[in-house]
Amino acid sequence: MRRGLVLVVSAPSGAGKTTLCQRLLATDHQISFSISYTTRKPRPGERHGVDYFFVDEETFQRMVDQGAFLEWARVHDHFYGTAQEQVEEVLKSGRDVLLDIDVQGALQVREKLGQDAVLVFILPPSLEELERRLRARGTEDERTLKRRLSVAREEIAKATEFDYLVLNDDLEEAFDHFYAVLKAERQRTFRRPDLLARFS
Repeated sequence: MRRGLVLVVSAPSGAGKTTLCQRLLATDHQISFSISYTTRKPRPGERHGVDYFFVDEETFQRMVDQGAFLEWARVHDHFYGTAQEQVEEVLKSGRDVLLDIDVQGALQVREKLGQDAVLVFILPPSLEELERRLRARGTEDERTLKRRLSVAREEIAKATEFDYLVLNDDLEEAFDHFYAVLKAERQRTFRRPDLLARFS
């Protein structure tokens, strides 16, 4: 059986990460989405156990103390975390896991999982285009928008610590590059002892 991998995806808010991840999950049925825990309130249309596990800060802190998270971080005044047990169960079944998390969390996962983690950073075409996309959402006030753009600059500065960069200028092309990373990583020699075993 092929050894599963953890595909870790990060991007500045508004770069199109969620759209690319949703499309990957709809296209490839050998990868499962890891649902994060968060202390923020659900946005309209979000469902507990589907988009996130929504918990209070006391519950989240208890999970941190118990070592339940593969990674966790405070982002925009809220906590987010990935349950380690959930990821390990999927990997044991030979399937891959998709993590849609921030840069801090991605680097924590790399530290803990080593070569089992593949880090992909999604880039917007430019900071100007990113600002245009965020404004078009109409969900943030000016102060929040400025803070998101400031955080975006910091996150992009850390993109060199990722394995792959995908520029999301044209969605079709970005998706092709994104999916190509997953397909190529699945064929890495250390992940395919099952193929080599045929010749021993």
